[in-house]
Amino acid sequence: MGKTIAEKIFSKKGHRDATAGDIVIADVDLLMAQDGTAPLSIRAFREMGGQRVWDPSKVALVLDHNAPSPSEGVSRLHASIREFAAEQGVHLYDVGCGVCHQLMPEQGHVRPGDLVVGADSHTCTYGALNALATGVGSTDAAAVMRTGRLWFRVPRSGRVEANGSFPEGVYAKDLALEVVGRLGASGANYMSVEFEGDAIEGISVDARMTICNMGVEVGAKTALMRFDAKTAHYLGGGEFSPVAPDPDAHYEWTETVEVSSLEPRVSRPHRVDDVVSVGEVAGTPINQAFIGTCTNGRLEDLEIAARILRGGRVHKGVRLIVAPASRQVLRQAIDRGIFQVLLDAGAVPVTPGCGPCVGTHDGIPGDGDVVISTANRNFKGRMGNGLASIYLASPATVAASALEGRITDPREYI
Repeated sequence: MGKTIAEKIFSKKGHRDATAGDIVIADVDLLMAQDGTAPLSIRAFREMGGQRVWDPSKVALVLDHNAPSPSEGVSRLHASIREFAAEQGVHLYDVGCGVCHQLMPEQGHVRPGDLVVGADSHTCTYGALNALATGVGSTDAAAVMRTGRLWFRVPRSGRVEANGSFPEGVYAKDLALEVVGRLGASGANYMSVEFEGDAIEGISVDARMTICNMGVEVGAKTALMRFDAKTAHYLGGGEFSPVAPDPDAHYEWTETVEVSSLEPRVSRPHRVDDVVSVGEVAGTPINQAFIGTCTNGRLEDLEIAARILRGGRVHKGVRLIVAPASRQVLRQAIDRGIFQVLLDAGAVPVTPGCGPCVGTHDGIPGDGDVVISTANRNFKGRMGNGLASIYLASPATVAASALEGRITDPREYI
């Protein structure tokens, strides 16, 4: 029987023939940790007797979750990360560079066929580049930091086949939410989910990252897509080693989505898999709207929002917070006039990074506030206040809702 993408990559990196359920000790191509997890990894690395990281060129540390620092304690942690990065000669992306899951692909750290681990659950985003990427704990990250290897159980694979073309006002985030709603928050526990179909082929790499980013929201170990000309263009050319599944590869299940009939989707509080059509929650008053995060803070996302906000003004009493995914995205949005549109509409820009999403600073909602966000999680307290309610949606739905002061179908503005 043939192999899935995950089985092929683990076979190569584990230097043995591996199939689902096997335990492999695999070579890692990249380790990433962010400021919420790196201090624990550094401490564990020292406790393991680590003196030098196995390969400085393959380790990246990012200050994005609490950046700029909101407290003395966080400032001390940031200082310790900077000191370690300088000592070891590893890549450091300091305050303002952006979100780790934008920076790793954007800055050329991820290649097709790679095995990537990150001390952050949404590392699966890089599957859009045909890399097997997965989140790990800080101690596992420390082990990789020291040895360049880690043990894995090869995951079983499922497949999502997305066919058709996206209607006006419907985007990759809507497809991602549809899949989460169908499979449920634990519907693909410790699985590799491969996304394919002409709907995937028709969208940009930015949009593909949105879909893979939410793979972990169904419990998946990783989410994967095939390599194609768009992937090559995004990576800037060069020699690649893409991995495709065999025609007779085994999948536990196949979920088929007809994208042509898809409507804008919204995830209701306080469960990411409580997904409904926007029409079922339209009219719900909101206090805050947020566009950004590792799910939807890329240039394409800001452009989608700007098309809806152009010439309009954010509703009185609503705060529209925008966090570009990286400094490069911010610069491009400024150069193309996108950011001017957002500012003219009344948006409040914050530092490129994770701030509002994780709820450490920058836009913590008040008691009883209703927020509509382009993020990937909406459990109680996710944005820093357990008494707030968070709806998840596409940048288009968030932008339209910010204009109306209530959850709104973005197709009204198309």
